[in-house]
Amino acid sequence: MMPSLPQLLILIAVVVLLFGTKKLRNIGSDLGAAIKGFKKSMNDDDDKPADKKDAEFSKENEVKDNTNSVEDNKKE
Repeated sequence: MMPSLPQLLILIAVVVLLFGTKKLRNIGSDLGAAIKGFKKSMNDDDDKPADKKDAEFSKENEVKDNTNSVEDNKKE
């Protein structure tokens, strides 16, 4: 059920009276910055998994190399 136009106007008037225009402006800019930061972090996360997989692969190789070195040292 959608509120009608007069109900929306009354709601907006009450919110402006409670918070004031300056505080609403600050809330709006803070909310906009938060959304912008969230979108930026979501885009950054899209790029990182490929790098992370490569890093995990090289870490696995390093671990295998280290275990081979340890096994070789034990044999000697």
